[in-house]
Amino acid sequence: MRTLLYSHCARRATVTVFLLLLTCVAQADSVRELRFEPNDNKRDRVVPVKVYITSSDGVQPIVLFSHGLGGSRENNVYLGNYWAAAGYVTVFVQHPGSDDAVWKSVPADERMTALKNSVSVKTSRQRFNDIPFVIDQLEIWNAQDGHPLRGRLDLGHIGMSGHSYGAVTTMAVAGRKYPLFPSFADNRIDAFFAMSPQPARGNRTKRFFGHLKKPTLLMTGTKDGSPINPDMQPSSRRKVFTALPAGDKYQLVLEGANHFAFGDTQSARTKGRNPKHHPAIQQISLQFWNAYLKDEVAAKQWLQSMSALNTTGLSEADVWEWK
Repeated sequence: MRTLLYSHCARRATVTVFLLLLTCVAQADSVRELRFEPNDNKRDRVVPVKVYITSSDGVQPIVLFSHGLGGSRENNVYLGNYWAAAGYVTVFVQHPGSDDAVWKSVPADERMTALKNSVSVKTSRQRFNDIPFVIDQLEIWNAQDGHPLRGRLDLGHIGMSGHSYGAVTTMAVAGRKYPLFPSFADNRIDAFFAMSPQPARGNRTKRFFGHLKKPTLLMTGTKDGSPINPDMQPSSRRKVFTALPAGDKYQLVLEGANHFAFGDTQSARTKGRNPKHHPAIQQISLQFWNAYLKDEVAAKQWLQSMSALNTTGLSEADVWEWK
């Protein structure tokens, strides 16, 4: 047992050095932030985006990100910078009607009600349709003379990600089924990463998610409830992974992580956030993008092993699974 313990500690020490090196490399590469406000004329709707991109030349795969309820394109900077430094053009989408404008001008004691009231079928459909519009816009910008993104976008390799309401958006454009609505799937997207995924009501999760075949990474926590629905049990979020068919599906369950563990805003709700979680989220998600947007065999092998726990500083209480 002493030998095993020593080996485990030594491995963790090596991992710490490796993480520090990764951080230095990421910071050394110059990441620029570009902001655009394209207008969807068909819907008379402006969809703000924030783009993280390195100053290096060359075409790069794209990763889209959808914020949670009450958020904005300014959220999750720790992911935008990290993915961009690793060779991705990351596009953070802001969804009017469910962004921070919903609560910013409202008295503090009325903000939760305002957030709850902003969630509707109409709001969701607007969100889901924002994503194909942004991809359409990226195609235009990639070919537009003089645009900062001209010739920089690998439109043949696109990933989609999001947290909370953004995870709902992510799974919608992955093709999650909805009763009485046509599919919102966008076939231009190759891989999906959802943090705090939301199951279907009742016993319909298998029915609504069981047909999704594309690579999918899910993350949740053992305390990942819902800020607007106190009846949601954290364990229910794991039903989405259970419902997905086998083949390039992955899930991380972080011990003790609540709903706000995946964001980077600071508030009373984020006090006590485990400092190991963000680096692990960064590394695991990057390996996922590398495997399915850059076709790196080593990254896929890494995902289909216990490396996600053993080399990221996570504990044995955390859960990593794949199928």
